[in-house]
Amino acid sequence: MSTEPETAAAEEAEGAAAAEADGAGAAEAAGAGTPEAEGAAGTAGSDGAAEAGGSAGSDARTAAAAEADGAGTPAEGVAGTAGSDGAAEAGGSDGAAEAGGSDGAVEAGGSGEGASADGSGGPEGAGGSDAAAESKELSESEAEIAAQRELQERIAERKAAKQGPVDAGAKLSGKAADLLAAVRAVESGEKPVASAFSEPGPAPRRTAPEPVRRPQPAVAAASGPGDEAVEAVRAVLADGGAPPTLAARTAAVLGEGADARLRDDPWQLLWVGGVRTEQADGFARALLGAECGPDDERRGRAVTAWLLEQAAVAGHTALDAAALTAALGQRAVPDPDAAVQSAIAEGDILVFQDAIETPGAPAPVREEGDGEGEETEQPVRVLVGLEQYALAEESLADGLARVINSLPKDEASGPQAAAWESTAAGASGSTAELIRAVAGHGLVLHTGGEAARAEPAALVRAATGLGLRAWAATHSSAGRRHIARLTGSDETGTGETGPDETGPGEGRPDETGAVTVAGLLSGAEGPGRDSDGALALDLLVVLDAPQLDVESAAMLVESLPDGARLVLSGDPGVLWSAGPGRVFADLLAARCCPQVVSRVPDPGPIGELVSGIGIGELNQVEAPGKEVVIVPVRDAGEAVHRTVQLVADSVPRAIGVPTEDTQVITPGHGGAAGTRALNTALKERLNPGPGRFGGFDPGDRVAHVPAPGRTTLGRVLRADAQGLHLECDGAPVVVPKEQVEQTVRHAWALTAHQAVGLSWPAAVVVLPGDATAALSRPWVYTAFSRGERHLSVVQGAEQALPRAVAEIPAKARTTRLQTLLRPQVPATA
Repeated sequence: MSTEPETAAAEEAEGAAAAEADGAGAAEAAGAGTPEAEGAAGTAGSDGAAEAGGSAGSDARTAAAAEADGAGTPAEGVAGTAGSDGAAEAGGSDGAAEAGGSDGAVEAGGSGEGASADGSGGPEGAGGSDAAAESKELSESEAEIAAQRELQERIAERKAAKQGPVDAGAKLSGKAADLLAAVRAVESGEKPVASAFSEPGPAPRRTAPEPVRRPQPAVAAASGPGDEAVEAVRAVLADGGAPPTLAARTAAVLGEGADARLRDDPWQLLWVGGVRTEQADGFARALLGAECGPDDERRGRAVTAWLLEQAAVAGHTALDAAALTAALGQRAVPDPDAAVQSAIAEGDILVFQDAIETPGAPAPVREEGDGEGEETEQPVRVLVGLEQYALAEESLADGLARVINSLPKDEASGPQAAAWESTAAGASGSTAELIRAVAGHGLVLHTGGEAARAEPAALVRAATGLGLRAWAATHSSAGRRHIARLTGSDETGTGETGPDETGPGEGRPDETGAVTVAGLLSGAEGPGRDSDGALALDLLVVLDAPQLDVESAAMLVESLPDGARLVLSGDPGVLWSAGPGRVFADLLAARCCPQVVSRVPDPGPIGELVSGIGIGELNQVEAPGKEVVIVPVRDAGEAVHRTVQLVADSVPRAIGVPTEDTQVITPGHGGAAGTRALNTALKERLNPGPGRFGGFDPGDRVAHVPAPGRTTLGRVLRADAQGLHLECDGAPVVVPKEQVEQTVRHAWALTAHQAVGLSWPAAVVVLPGDATAALSRPWVYTAFSRGERHLSVVQGAEQALPRAVAEIPAKARTTRLQTLLRPQVPATA
């Protein structure tokens, strides 16, 4: 590795910089620098999951699971500390509602992860018009939200169907149910059911409703609570001392009769993203007076559900019951067990008993008792979770089992198999392995780094050559363009490439392409749907699969037609999904389908460095072309100064990468060297201006977060009465004035979670000393692998960096996918 390229010597600085407490809502440093757990979770509208520096003074949040008000510490497993991979990106004033006022009144904070910290106002001159309502077409994010609502409605229908009366034997399914029917038929003298003695067929596909193929007018789709409902909620909030700015969100979350529901149960305010328990307690005291107390049953239920929601923000789909009750005790709930039971009885949460299987342990056997065989009890773990994520995970497991089992048996032999083999013979290495695995299996997992993307791209080309409708999906528009170049397919992903000019078997251009996952699910991109509501394709390859959360994965799998093949491809070393679940990691661990490991390494010194990090080693690499440069700094102030110097001068001059192609990555948003401090310094150097439009000026580099977990990068064009005009991924975007603070932030500097799935010609990774608690092997692996040609590391973490690489793996997430797949799909060798 080299030292900083052609830069002036670093100025000497005395001592380490004290981390700057950022935002009124930031957690206060307590004890030895551990943030108070009250500031724990990011909002529900954050970039999906909390990410922040975990050291004192940064605005990192600890897990929302516990309140560290004394000797108590956050319960392990409830919501991992902010800054761990998958924990919510704490955005300080822009990431969570802040405590303000008196009696625990809630001060409205931006619900979006990407809220701007550079100004509270909207664009100058913006009026009360709603640009979304005036738009002629539904935005992609709104279409995605509509698709998510459809999934939730299907889940609700299935739950309602399960709540009816159950006849004897009705819980049986498959072979057992058929045998029971056969026995009853014999007893009644009827002909036995023939299917009871035949081979079982594939599980039926749950029909997905046909979504809108192209966006529809936003007015009908974006209908929210009426003005009267919002005013009624605003009056209740005023009586409880909460700010009126929460009215619209509260009315939308609680639905019809929200004002009456709040007066009857003030703790339902916790369902609004960003509201903390102490703020809801103050609101309840103002409304209920003497009737309010910590032992109120309504409070116990609400806090229970709130803790599970914060756990979901941290990536968990369920929690161990003991961890949940411990967290409730730390939140001043007098009887945690009774609170959990009350929440279960009210249907707010679900409880599961999952068998614990020890690898290599024998199956439960029957022991001889008093004349009768008794089966030894298998140990179980009791989990609780929110219905939304629990049922999505169950739906995903059912859908994966269908995909695995629905591939026609005759595909393994005959002309189609011969064609696959002929195609594989023309490839080499792990590409040939991937083609052969896909030829005979419905679900295949593929792992590898950036260079390994060429293998799934070759698979798409091969499938297209066989006349199959093959599509590749990524999580970003930049990723879509990259895979489109590799496959030589329609880059737009719309399938509208003109008349068919290819012959049979050569692949139709309108039946293959590259899309984004959001566009595919919303119907804005991709092949469209068939008459059954399934996607009109034969093969779907999903790149960057570790970013799939359980809800997105469930929607994708439920949308696949019977007989379609699914390939999930990604790098298992990067940070996990922003939303709850660890779908790709769970499938790899379950070993329920073929797994193809790429043997194509990432090239150059950066590839060598990142490969070592993946196995827990931080090695020095030879970088004759200054591909990897280490810039030591002593404090956060020096880190900011050297970062600006690198981006604005050193990297363009010495490496030849222009400023606009260089991305800064840092652990968190807060602190003296977080994204806000870095963006302020970089804006002053690269695009100075007064920030007249809500802190933004034309030419500013920004990140737009239209929906939780979705970040698109762009630039500010202008502002007018409609709102802030952006150009994101080459497309115009208008952000209404009232949404700017929640959904737009400067983006010269990003967090590693925001950078997953993206890459730039040059990356500058800033590791300030006040954010070392946020470092882990997946974080370092992700951040260091974002640079294609050059990586500069502004190193202020000292020995915390190699220690994180060697000793701190991914933060554990509690999920049920492996358990749910076990009885449906036998594990492969």
